[in-house]
Amino acid sequence: MKKIEIDSLSELERVAEEILSALGERRVVLLRGGMGAGKTTLVSRIAAKLGAEDTVTSPTFALVNQYEGREGTIYHFDFYRINRVEEVFDLGYEEYFYSGELCFVEWPEMVEGLLPDDAMQVRITVGDDQKRIFEIE
Repeated sequence: MKKIEIDSLSELERVAEEILSALGERRVVLLRGGMGAGKTTLVSRIAAKLGAEDTVTSPTFALVNQYEGREGTIYHFDFYRINRVEEVFDLGYEEYFYSGELCFVEWPEMVEGLLPDDAMQVRITVGDDQKRIFEIE
């Protein structure tokens, strides 16, 4: 596990680079952290590094947003508002998670049993003075 502590959002570039370099063959990244921890902001930095020119926004109501990067599609999920796991089946989650494209999942706790075993885990903790601690597994 790699642990990175940052003091400001300007340092998110370094976290994005660490996540991308640690990915290997994995295509699903689970972002765990409370409301306002910076999950969507982190996805925006990673998507920019991958060449996406779209504005990254939280897919809270759409459940999934799609961005085009230099090397493929980036899917960004937010399962915060999932009430029933059937909603995720209706979305066709398997087609996304096993597409070979990069998938970022906010609030994976809501669909724990459906997540790929080899998914990367990124835990975000907000510390004192708004410091962020990122644990990458």
